[in-house]
Amino acid sequence: MNLQADAQLFAPCPRGLEDALAAELAGLGAGAVQAVAGGVAFAGNTRLIYRANLESRIATRVLLRLFSVPYRSEEDIYRAAYDFDWPQRFDVARSIRVYLTAQRCPLKSLDFLTLRIKDAVCDRFRSAVGSRPNVDTRAPDVRIHAFLDATQFTLYLDTSGEPLFKRGARAAAGAAPLKENLAAGILALTGWRPGTALLDPMCGGGTFLVEAAQIALDIAPGSARAFGFEKLKAFDAPLWSGLRAEAEARRKPLAPLPIYGSELYGDTLKLAQANLAAAGLEQAVQLKQANALEISAPAASGVLLTNPPYGERMGEQQELAEFYPKFGDVLKQKFAGWNCYILSADMNLPKLIRLQVSRRTPLFNGALECRLFEYKIVAGSMRSPKPAKA
Repeated sequence: MNLQADAQLFAPCPRGLEDALAAELAGLGAGAVQAVAGGVAFAGNTRLIYRANLESRIATRVLLRLFSVPYRSEEDIYRAAYDFDWPQRFDVARSIRVYLTAQRCPLKSLDFLTLRIKDAVCDRFRSAVGSRPNVDTRAPDVRIHAFLDATQFTLYLDTSGEPLFKRGARAAAGAAPLKENLAAGILALTGWRPGTALLDPMCGGGTFLVEAAQIALDIAPGSARAFGFEKLKAFDAPLWSGLRAEAEARRKPLAPLPIYGSELYGDTLKLAQANLAAAGLEQAVQLKQANALEISAPAASGVLLTNPPYGERMGEQQELAEFYPKFGDVLKQKFAGWNCYILSADMNLPKLIRLQVSRRTPLFNGALECRLFEYKIVAGSMRSPKPAKA
């Protein structure tokens, strides 16, 4: 990577957060920013690559595009991968793994194509230095990402290594934990800003709370982990050290914040406590054991954001059908002046909670399609009328 030259880059992200990620990357100094389905294409130099990895809260990875060429056969793909100068990018002692995704690819076996790309990389090394890199499918030093559409073969080098939502600080996970970058992106969608009260009354493992506290204290999300670009030949250690020092200098002192979380069960609350402690944020966030139907607003205005459990079995569905109208009552009676957001895969939630939805944002929690329902609570909020009984 040449510090002076802009590279072509792509950052995937959870579906539904593309525009939020585009705004974030533009704020970090990215050029030619373009949101597309599943991520953001952009341009930047080495400094930006390092900074995006260190500071992006929403990206899943930062991929460096190596080339894009037309193809018609498996041999075309092998030849294009072989012709690239891999020994210039990383040492043969580094382990590798090839990942392949495709859309409308006319070739039959993606597993075979993945193997052919791996063979091309190894054969190029054997030709150049007389030995080949090892393959490691669990914790590779270098990750190579290939993408095939109907006619084009595009190859990327992963500058991130482990996915960026792995901040390096989660101590415990609940039954269905939110990924950190999804939580950060949702916070961006709500418009919440540091200094505004934030409450998660069903906080689970506390992912919203940890991300909000890191935003409020200006803690770089990647400050506690390593990255794939550190294992490439062009790694600029002084530049990286300087960027980390700049980020650390912006970090605010630890102090209590108007960020609140609660859970009905003590065992679940302990998960949130453990994750806040692992991130060094236990003094910043106020936690308590409480029933979501008995809480009160901790401030005159703010943002309530939660990802409540959703029923997979008939008994759970019945419990939620009874819970949501009561929760709607709590919001109406105790949270006037608040903007409330509920992330749920249950598309019946608005009908059950019986409050007027002001916005529905489609999102995906992994493969699970969800909605972020927005409720602006004002004094005397009108309920949606109950369905007429037969």
